[in-house]
Amino acid sequence: MSDPVEIVCNSNGSLRVSGDFVIKDQAGNVFGLAGRKSISLCRCGHSNNKPFCDGTHKHVGFSSIIEARDLPPPVPKPGP
Repeated sequence: MSDPVEIVCNSNGSLRVSGDFVIKDQAGNVFGLAGRKSISLCRCGHSNNKPFCDGTHKHVGFSSIIEARDLPPPVPKPGP
């Protein structure tokens, strides 16, 4: 059985992804993760290794407090 994917939104930092996942670029090409089952994705936009976090958020003053909340129901898309 595959490990369920878990994404942890770190306040003032990255998105930590763990489990059985694949990361692709916009063209559908798969990033080689060298067997990693856990990685951090950049949220600050300043990483030199995008989309992966390299810790730059600690030096650029990135601040974003994250607390879990419920989203409203999705808005239905208009039909034909």
